[in-house]
Amino acid sequence: MSSPAADSKPTEQTSQVAGETALQGSEELSSPGSDELVAAVGTHGGEPETGFDPISGWGYNHEPLVQSTLFKKDSEANLINDLATDYTISDDGLKWTVKIRSDVKFHDGEPLTAKDVAFTFNTAADASGSVDLSVLEKATAVDDYTVEFNLNDPQSTFINKLVALGIVPEHAYNSETYGSNPAGSGPYKFVQWDKGQQVIFEANPDYYGQEPYFKKLTILFMDSDAAFAAAKSGQIDLAEVPSTFADQKVDGMKIVSLESIDARGISFPMNPNTGEKTENGYVIGNDVTSDPAIRKALNIGIDRQALVDGALNGQGEEEFTGVDKLPWGNKEAIFEDGDIEGAKKILAEGGWTDTDGDGIVEKSDLKAEFTLLYPANAQERQALAVSMGEEAKKLGINIKVEGKSWDEIYTLCYSTPNVWGYGSLDPTDIYLRYYSKSYDPSTRNNVIMYNNPAVDNYLRTAITSPDQEAANKNWQLAAWDGTTGFSAEGDASWMWMATINYVYIMDEDLDIGTPKIQPHGADIFGSILEWKRA
Repeated sequence: MSSPAADSKPTEQTSQVAGETALQGSEELSSPGSDELVAAVGTHGGEPETGFDPISGWGYNHEPLVQSTLFKKDSEANLINDLATDYTISDDGLKWTVKIRSDVKFHDGEPLTAKDVAFTFNTAADASGSVDLSVLEKATAVDDYTVEFNLNDPQSTFINKLVALGIVPEHAYNSETYGSNPAGSGPYKFVQWDKGQQVIFEANPDYYGQEPYFKKLTILFMDSDAAFAAAKSGQIDLAEVPSTFADQKVDGMKIVSLESIDARGISFPMNPNTGEKTENGYVIGNDVTSDPAIRKALNIGIDRQALVDGALNGQGEEEFTGVDKLPWGNKEAIFEDGDIEGAKKILAEGGWTDTDGDGIVEKSDLKAEFTLLYPANAQERQALAVSMGEEAKKLGINIKVEGKSWDEIYTLCYSTPNVWGYGSLDPTDIYLRYYSKSYDPSTRNNVIMYNNPAVDNYLRTAITSPDQEAANKNWQLAAWDGTTGFSAEGDASWMWMATINYVYIMDEDLDIGTPKIQPHGADIFGSILEWKRA
């Protein structure tokens, strides 16, 4: 399995110069009509390296614009139909049957049928892309408007795959070229992609759903400073900006801060460093973080609200389990943090004391210190890492902060804590992060090599349960059952710090409706059909 909503190597961010070139190169962009929208919202996800192909990752966790999906989630995260009209699940959970609409056409005029749905899912499964379809045995078109999915494991979370993957046309799909010239059946048609600068979409006149107010949508690829400058000068309607810009005042513009389920957490390698290495030759284990006293002391001693206020400029919320806000989050695993004395007591009881007076506790000849990595191009993660280091000093733990490229992080994360980002409406994330058998160095699932048989049992029960209420209960018990769990109340396998807010500056007359819950990477266009100018 590959983690659907975890961090993946981002594409290179376009420079400020490239963004300015895009603006200067088109008079139309500098004075858009009322039904045209120019936005720079790619500071987190960046420009898609392989283009706008759902099979290679486009649209995962956010509105794909060009393609339709079988289902969607509304602003309350409830399942709603898109292409699908109904679905059933067999008693053994291994066969899912989905009925689809009969009135849908691709942008080239060809009808969309169950064959296209089956083709999309089978191709995506073979490609092993961003959408984890390892559970899918085969998708088959039963008739023109019925598709059958046969699974190799009865996973209740499969419904989320039917939300995630945009449908491509079998007759016009070429994996080498589709991303650069995609055709779909979504609310917008692809017009052009000027790599490194912008992509342009226009409204699909044959769309089966609600007609979008904005007839033309231009997305610019530029860094956050350039995007803010362009918005401030009136050249664009909407820009995603860092949390440090949240207090800015700009005439004719408003700041909108959207809450998210996008959590920032620190992975703690669970094993000591014994010289063991991964299949790829990367070092496994950390002698400091393998000690539960260290992990528990950090979890209870760090003041998360201080991290939010300082590192995130108040644009976020405390986070304790990585899924606090979700139906499968366990409220019993949330505790009072910022308890410095309690943390020091845990350390002392674990044998960690400062015998040489240097302010760092040690156990035998081992200092309580480790390196904390963060992706070098992630401003808010750097700020969180630095703040963590400052707070940890109060406990007698020395954290050395280092920014690295993702390529470097992927070789070091089995032995070195790292600041990760997760946030999905699919609880499969939990399974991949903590289930012992999900460890896979090629996907970075369970990078800490966590292994708790009781947690494994809860996770397997949750992911295979046909009853959603029973599944949620077992997800919660995996975090904390009163005795054990992956949360700080139990094994303290990670330290979750905060969920971040996504901050935007936009024209004050722009109405973005009721935004959907913002996942990892944001989904600002999730409510695009509700957007209009006030």
